[in-house]
Amino acid sequence: MTDGIPDTLYIPLEARIYSTEVFPEYFMDSTSLRFRDIIPQSIIDNSSEYSLLASVARYYNTDRMEMDFVRRNGKSSIVHLGVGLETANFRLSSLNAHFYDMDLPEVIGIRKELLNEQKNETLIAGDLFDMGWAGYIPNDRPVMILVLGVFQYFHEDEILGVIGKMKERFPGAELVFDATSTKGLGYTNRYVRRTGNQSAAMHFGVDDAKDFADRSGTELLECIPFFTDARKKLWRKTHLITRISMAWADRFGMAKILRLKL
Repeated sequence: MTDGIPDTLYIPLEARIYSTEVFPEYFMDSTSLRFRDIIPQSIIDNSSEYSLLASVARYYNTDRMEMDFVRRNGKSSIVHLGVGLETANFRLSSLNAHFYDMDLPEVIGIRKELLNEQKNETLIAGDLFDMGWAGYIPNDRPVMILVLGVFQYFHEDEILGVIGKMKERFPGAELVFDATSTKGLGYTNRYVRRTGNQSAAMHFGVDDAKDFADRSGTELLECIPFFTDARKKLWRKTHLITRISMAWADRFGMAKILRLKL
C-alpha cells in the first residue's frame, strides 16, 4: 500500500524552495532552503511552474487555516498525518499549539536526520490507517488534523474508513485535506511519473465536496480552490500557461482543500 509513496516527499520540498527563491511575496519557507542539495534532479528537471505552485498553494492555504483554528480555539493540537518533510511547525512556531507529526518509520527517520525533533512538536512513526498515532494526541484541547498530499494515493473506501475512526476518537475535531478532481488525477499522475516515481499512483478524487462530506458523515465547513490568492498576487509574474492552468483549475474545481468537522 505504501510502495513509492515516501519518494514523493521531495516534490513539495522542492516546491517550497522554488517559491521561497522566486515568489517570496506569495509563500516563504526559509527552513526549506537548507535542503536545496538533496532534491533529486529528476524532480527539478520535470517540475513545471504550475505544478510547483500547486504544491505551494496547498501550504499557503492550510497555514492560514491552522492560524485561524488556533486564533478561534486557543491552545490547540495540530496533527499532520503523512508529514514528510513539511515545515509548518517552523513557519507557525509562534502559534499557541503543539504539532504532532506522523509518517511512516522510514520517513520519520529521514525527518529526524534532517530537521530533528523540535520543542513544539512530537514525531510519531506509524501508519495513518491503523490509528496508533491517535494515542499520542491529548484530549484536553481542540484538535485539527491535516492530511496533505496523502489521501490521493489511496482508495475511497480506505479513506472513508479512517475518517470514521477519526470521528470516534476525536469528535468535533476539524479535518483538513487537499483533493484533486477525478479528471485532474490523470494530469497529476503523469507529473509524478515524470519526476521518476513509477509506483505511487493516485486513486482518490473528489468532485463534489458536499456529497463527500455527507457520505463520510461529517460536516463540510469549507471547500476552497487552490489558487485564489496566488492568481491575485502573482498574476503578472507567472508564465501565461501557468496563469491559464491556475484559472482553469479554480474554475472547474480541479484542485481544492476541504475542511470538515468530525
